[in-house]
Amino acid sequence: MRAFVFPGQGAQTVGMGRELAEAYPAARDVFDEVDEALGEKLSALIWDGDIETLTLTQNAQPALMATSMAAFRALESEGINIQDANFVAGHSLGEYSALCAAGALTLADTARLLRLRGVAMQEAVPVGQGAMAAILGLDFETVDAIAREAAGDEVCQAANDNDPAQVVISGHKAAVERAAALAKERGAKRALMLPVSAPFHSVLMQPAAAVMADALAGVDIQPPAVPLIANVRAEAVIEPGAIRRLLVEQVTGAVRWRESVANMAEAGVTDFWEIGAGKALSGMIKRIAKDVAVRNIGMPDEVRAVKG
Repeated sequence: MRAFVFPGQGAQTVGMGRELAEAYPAARDVFDEVDEALGEKLSALIWDGDIETLTLTQNAQPALMATSMAAFRALESEGINIQDANFVAGHSLGEYSALCAAGALTLADTARLLRLRGVAMQEAVPVGQGAMAAILGLDFETVDAIAREAAGDEVCQAANDNDPAQVVISGHKAAVERAAALAKERGAKRALMLPVSAPFHSVLMQPAAAVMADALAGVDIQPPAVPLIANVRAEAVIEPGAIRRLLVEQVTGAVRWRESVANMAEAGVTDFWEIGAGKALSGMIKRIAKDVAVRNIGMPDEVRAVKG
């Protein structure tokens, strides 16, 4: 059994997807359609812009989705399609890429939703008030307890359960800093403040969740061709109404990636394909399910190699 998985924010690099677009007309068409949907040349920023501007949440989210979908369309050009997977899943914004690949959302709607999501998430909390930190070497339950203890009268919560030894916390800056220090006292190997501009996947994102609820209410969602393993439930979902609700919950809820991968492996998935920029998910998957195979699909040679 196979799962197609799609990366989230942090995987962006200037130039990503350019070689795919040069090698595969279907991949080029993805960037053209995203440019048209947004009414701007996002592709020019992706390929020739500066990393600071590309990393802005409102740009990174549609840019990473476009790169993932370009890789997926290139796969289709080589005869691999969505029916060659048993599940799809994505990390945070990658969940939108997964839904687009599975036919639940159109590419244009996905691009517009992610642009709005990025803007709404950035505007939910003034810059400098929120923060996120990666805690390495402690399990989710331990980090979750530390976050609650450090919160005080502020917000601090476990936001991303990435793998058995990597948990990201999110909330008010001072509370996150307290939690990071406490985690090191409790045996964490490292506690790294992340270079992000907002406390994603925390209750502080509630204004953004409200924006996305309104936006998603006006978008057509079809049943995906294969089940989505949803971030906030770590279980399969195919019903459009449920997908709509979970995409709203995802803005403030934790990304349960460790459980998602473990549940896919337990269901029989032995082959994970990370489709898009970077290899961050591949490393997490190998630490979660040690006996599975992981393949990266982000460059033309990696696409062509699927037929080897």
